[in-house]
Amino acid sequence: MKKTFFRWLNKVNKAILPKLSNKDPNKLTKFQKGILAYRYFVLVNSLD
Repeated sequence: MKKTFFRWLNKVNKAILPKLSNKDPNKLTKFQKGILAYRYFVLVNSLD
C-alpha cells in the first residue's frame, strides 16, 4: 500500500510541481531546494 501511494503521489508531483533538473542546484532558492528534496523523497519511496 505504501508503494502504491508513493507511485500515485509521484504522478501528481509530475503534473503539478515544476521541473528543476535543468537548473544549477547551487543557484536555487531554499523553497526550490525544498521542492527538489520532496520530489526526490517521493521518487525514492515509489521505487523501493
